[in-house]
Amino acid sequence: MAINKKAVRSVLDKAIKAKRSALTAEECKKICAAYGIPLPRDAMATSADKAAGAAKRLGFPVVMKIQSEDILHKTDAGGVVVGVSSAADAKKAYNTILKNARAYNRKARIDGVQVQKMLSSDGAQEVLVGAVTDPSFGKLVAFGLGGILVEVMKDITFRLAPTTKSDAAAMLKDIQGAEILKGVRGSDPVDRQALATIIQNVSKLVSDFPEIAEMDLNPIFARKKGATAVDVRILLDLKPKAAPFRPSQAEILAAMKRIMNPDSVAVIGASSEDGKIGNSVMKNLINGGYKGKIYPINPRADEVLGYKCFKSVKDIPGTVDVAVFAIPAKFVASALEEVGQKKIAGAVMIPSGFAETGEVELQNQMLAVARKYNVRVMGPNIYGFYYTPKNLCATFCTPYDVKGKVALSSQSGGVGMSIIGFSRSTKMGVSAIVGLGNKSDLDEDDLLIYFEQDPNTEVMAMHLEDLKDGRAFAEAAKRVSKNKPIIVLKAGRTAMGARAAASHTGALAGNDKIYEDVLKQSGVIRARTLNDMLQFARGLPKLPTPKGENVVIITGAGGSGVLLSDACVDNGLSLMRMPKDLDAAFRKFIPPFGAAGNPVDITGGEPPATYANTIKLGLEDDRIHALILGYWHTIVTPPMVFAELTAKVVEEARKKGINKPVVASLVGDIQVEEASEYLYDRDIVAYPYTTELPVNVLGAKYRWARSAGLL
Repeated sequence: MAINKKAVRSVLDKAIKAKRSALTAEECKKICAAYGIPLPRDAMATSADKAAGAAKRLGFPVVMKIQSEDILHKTDAGGVVVGVSSAADAKKAYNTILKNARAYNRKARIDGVQVQKMLSSDGAQEVLVGAVTDPSFGKLVAFGLGGILVEVMKDITFRLAPTTKSDAAAMLKDIQGAEILKGVRGSDPVDRQALATIIQNVSKLVSDFPEIAEMDLNPIFARKKGATAVDVRILLDLKPKAAPFRPSQAEILAAMKRIMNPDSVAVIGASSEDGKIGNSVMKNLINGGYKGKIYPINPRADEVLGYKCFKSVKDIPGTVDVAVFAIPAKFVASALEEVGQKKIAGAVMIPSGFAETGEVELQNQMLAVARKYNVRVMGPNIYGFYYTPKNLCATFCTPYDVKGKVALSSQSGGVGMSIIGFSRSTKMGVSAIVGLGNKSDLDEDDLLIYFEQDPNTEVMAMHLEDLKDGRAFAEAAKRVSKNKPIIVLKAGRTAMGARAAASHTGALAGNDKIYEDVLKQSGVIRARTLNDMLQFARGLPKLPTPKGENVVIITGAGGSGVLLSDACVDNGLSLMRMPKDLDAAFRKFIPPFGAAGNPVDITGGEPPATYANTIKLGLEDDRIHALILGYWHTIVTPPMVFAELTAKVVEEARKKGINKPVVASLVGDIQVEEASEYLYDRDIVAYPYTTELPVNVLGAKYRWARSAGLL
């Protein structure tokens, strides 16, 4: 259908000129008509007689509703009467509605009463389509079960607006009550195409007109053929938020290359005194093996740790790529002015004492200087960052030198220290570890743009408490995640967690359901705990991308097999329905009292050969796409024997070009720790004492592969 933007513009301009934030029923009707959103026939009445006349023309029964911009929740005000079936009843309803409305809010301006043809709910499913404006993500469209169910069940899903056809179709599947839409207990399925069209039209409407802050179509009666919105509410934002600062992708990448991979670093506040942050930064740059130029800045020193010291960055000959700040917050703005004049690309702002302590104005002053000179700021209130391909430790934490393909970031310094500790203890190779702190400027989408093209990075893992520009992040993540997995730990999932986040690093935690759905829409793997984030970051690079959905469990203990199966269900993994010929092939290697099928239970008393033969069969059969191994500690096949034979079988398969994801759960005494580490070192993701964790990692790999369109 043709969209009539002029009609909408006319309605909105009139409302904005009158400084009204809520539209009338007649205005909502015009807007819905302009964007192909079906509504019942209706009329506006300003007297009891007119209400009766309108009801006759529309045909009984009708529903009558108060129309007032000062009364948004009509039912709460006693402003709705349904099932009006005669002219006399219409007059009575009109007077009752006005009386109730004035009692509810005696100052309310009443435009009249809407008389609407009442649609029968027989054979209809009540659903909701709406739109909201999120502080971080901007315009979002929502879908859920309608009527009072949306308030009771909170069964609703969100997508960034405007939505695609596939987004709209996915929303119908993503609510918990999705089966209801298919028809249950003899009821007809709803017209999914009609609902998807309404979702798309609403999302386009709010995208075309940013002034629309909220929109509710609730309920919508969805039937076997067609869907009609029974009630509409549209709210306007008379003071829309300014668009966030966002350089072009080329500008971001040019700056990030100089910041993350610099040929020269200045340390503002460099010191020879142990215990000073400026001293630790200098030592880490030197002891970490950084080969670029290091310039200490301190007006009261001639040299620091054997390096010539400068009074100002402006005195340094040649180009400087990045400046690390290790001075009190109150001195930052003036020093940053000189950084800008020197045309330094980035400022790593370690000092605290900005927005996280209530000094919002001080942070704004600092940022204004950065914007003036086009200096990108990392932080403030951070531990700095590492970039291992350059041997760069621009931080006051200890040096880190285990190189690999994982880039990690955190908004919290404490979480950052955990990342460093975990990476070191597990020997997880990293390309970068970055602190973002208050995120006054640089944030996660800037990192995504850099790591997208960084050949040294294959996986990104990010801890965050908020997204300053969620839409920019989502747009970058949707593109980057097609080639490289992105793992996000969003803090503040719960109401208590959200309050804690709001008091830390100045973060405002958003609606978690919005984050959940937008991250999923963007192809991001969401971790629920810090340990999950770290384990996913460590494990995903080890696992090859599966070529299909068929997962098989091979276990030496029935109990482990049950727990592993439960974990598969929790992670959305598909346990393969075992074909008869494959079932028979497995039975050749296991004792009569074992169990083929899936899980394949070889029992605990079997020798190493049974493990080797069944794993080999699982790897070589093309119908199986991933293996989960459940080992049980026995004297017949000790832990290290199991680890060595498994590694050998997997390596032999790899030499033949068979490269499937293999994860293992090892339960037993302390020796399973060494065996698990042995397997992990050979790219078999293995954990002791847990059946859930290896399956969680495999599940994360599958979620990424699906979202990237690789399955």
